Amino acid sequence: MPHRWTIAFDADDTLWHNEKFFQMSQNRFAELLADYVDPHDLRARLLAAERRNLRFYGYGIKGFTLSMIETALAVTDAKLPGHITLALIDMGRDMLAHPINLLPHVDKVIPELANSTQIVLITKGDLLDQERKLAQSNLGDYFSSVEIVSDKTAAVYQRIFARFETPRVMMVGNSLKSDIIPAIEAGGWGIYVPHELTWELEHAEEPEHVRYHRLESLGDLPKLIAELA
Repeated sequence: MPHRWTIAFDADDTLWHNEKFFQMSQNRFAELLADYVDPHDLRARLLAAERRNLRFYGYGIKGFTLSMIETALAVTDAKLPGHITLALIDMGRDMLAHPINLLPHVDKVIPELANSTQIVLITKGDLLDQERKLAQSNLGDYFSSVEIVSDKTAAVYQRIFARFETPRVMMVGNSLKSDIIPAIEAGGWGIYVPHELTWELEHAEEPEHVRYHRLESLGDLPKLIAELA
């Protein structure tokens, strides 16, 4: 199937674990502020801050850390103890330094597909952090192109897809909202590989579309590509 497809992959929670580290930090955040607010209320406040701050900070750990500090100041009436502030900053730094862990089948599927077709990476988030994780993954040489974008919209996908010379483009990812739906709207195929943990702001309904497929594992992708060929 050489040159018939360009296969684009998301990175976080498609190739390696990501959301679980955010959830671990949220649990620690709740412990630090247990004397000030109910954990469920704190989570709702943090999510609201993250949503509100996306247009200022974009996606990634830095924006998440600033949102935690903002939320902590709000629930303590701007009387946040210094040691908690320092703990939140340290949590963000620890997340930025955490080694990546590849998801099952990635170390076999990516090299296999790279031998037969063009594969690219399309991910969003903080540039430095995404570059760090890609370097640690040892997968970078398999991708003919790496796109780190501030957001994933149909317009962004159209701009990227226009550079590929293959007749069909497939986007593989764990987010219906960011990886699948806008890629289909841009004329590509959307291959949804669910992850057990998904950030609330990435939730969406599964589309009903001829170019949409759902796989239970990335290990099933080569078979699907062969069937579509």
